Amino acid sequence: MQFSVCIDAVLTGADIRQKLRDIKTASGLAGGTAGRIAGNLAFEFWSWWDKDLDEIKGGIRETGLPLAAMCTKFISLTDPAQREAYRAGLAESVKAADELGCKILISQVGNDTGAGEAAQKQSIIDGLRSCVSLLENWGGVLVIEPLNTKIDHQGYYLWRSAEAFEIVDALASKRIKVLYDIYHQQIMEGNIINTVRANLQKIGHFHAAGLPGRGELSSGELNYPNIFSALDQAGYTGYMGLEYFPTRDPLGELKSILGVPGTPP
Repeated sequence: MQFSVCIDAVLTGADIRQKLRDIKTASGLAGGTAGRIAGNLAFEFWSWWDKDLDEIKGGIRETGLPLAAMCTKFISLTDPAQREAYRAGLAESVKAADELGCKILISQVGNDTGAGEAAQKQSIIDGLRSCVSLLENWGGVLVIEPLNTKIDHQGYYLWRSAEAFEIVDALASKRIKVLYDIYHQQIMEGNIINTVRANLQKIGHFHAAGLPGRGELSSGELNYPNIFSALDQAGYTGYMGLEYFPTRDPLGELKSILGVPGTPP
């Protein structure tokens, strides 16, 4: 398993290049190697369209940290009337991802339109199916994200991981998988380890945060060391996106997560 730091959540108030420098320094990579990561460290962010892509490219060149994931434009898949706009937004996002060397695009599916579960699920499937050829030409993976509707995303349609996996099954494309956010799914379902073990081939990316509060991974009810160990044992080699909002020193928590020598577990 590799780690990816969400710079829009974990690190605030600094320019992008400085954020990448801070990640590299905290990881110990600036002075050699660090803990369990052995150089397998990346970064990610949410929106690309409000960022300076040249600055991001400069930060990548300077630090050597790759961009693991970013979001495509937030356009509804549950509403068939927005399908063309979704495809156009995805095409723009693919172009930006190519420019930045990124191979994972994160997609939310949109809010509940009230049209009924079957109709909205089919709209998502049809919309994503219309994007498969674009994704095949790109060569990356689009991951759809179930979110919690109890705390952070009231009104959002897709919250059941089982439904997200059913959508991926219906499409049968290696270019479309699920973003399994452990924080969101603990709120909505629990049963994290059993669920990811049973569906690991359908998961293209993970996100992690502490619960309650969406803070550090070392806080709250989730036993992340056990979860990470289960994923390692299952053979997961992709990215675990660290998408938490620090309540204390963000770099100290990052060092602990990455297993940098001299930091508390």
